[in-house]
Amino acid sequence: MQLTNKTTQCVAFKVKTTSPRKYCVRPNTGVVLPGDSCNVTVTMQAQKEAPLDMQCKDKFLVQTVIVSDGTSSKDVLAEMFTKEASRVIEELRVVYIPANPPSPVPEGSEEGNSPRPSLNDFPSHNDDVSRTFEETNEKSSEAWSMISKLTEEKTNAIQQSQQLLRELEMLTKESSKKQSGGHSLLFMLLVGLLGCFFGYILNRT
Repeated sequence: MQLTNKTTQCVAFKVKTTSPRKYCVRPNTGVVLPGDSCNVTVTMQAQKEAPLDMQCKDKFLVQTVIVSDGTSSKDVLAEMFTKEASRVIEELRVVYIPANPPSPVPEGSEEGNSPRPSLNDFPSHNDDVSRTFEETNEKSSEAWSMISKLTEEKTNAIQQSQQLLRELEMLTKESSKKQSGGHSLLFMLLVGLLGCFFGYILNRT
């Protein structure tokens, strides 16, 4: 919004709104010299949800008051804008517009300019991101499945090795009772099988 002082005196202004927490106005007060202009930027804060039917009852009010020469923006006080001293320049109502309004330049204009591109004309990477996310999830699921399978195999191998150790211990006790020297053929066979089994476990892990 641009404010222009068309008088021959210095004019102080103040911009007021019915929803001060909803909008940011910079500057909201100031002084405009004779014949000079001042730009006022109004920014709407981010809202959690869109208003119903895009309707808005917010209003802005621009008040002005004549001040003496040499008055700066720092000297402008709220007390200056009383009903008796100040004058309302304009009352502005807030109107919401679509985020992507149609281009004012039609296709094939006389000047030969191409139509203004909209946000829909730019490529979107949402599909690529979705595909990448799905592929990552699939690979992660396969990895977890493989880890679970290996863990289960390792647990079974440990249980079998413990069982073989118990059987070997029992056979050793029985063999020691029957023979005082040398080992039976069955004992030597079990020792060989146990060595092969442990070698297989070490290669898998």
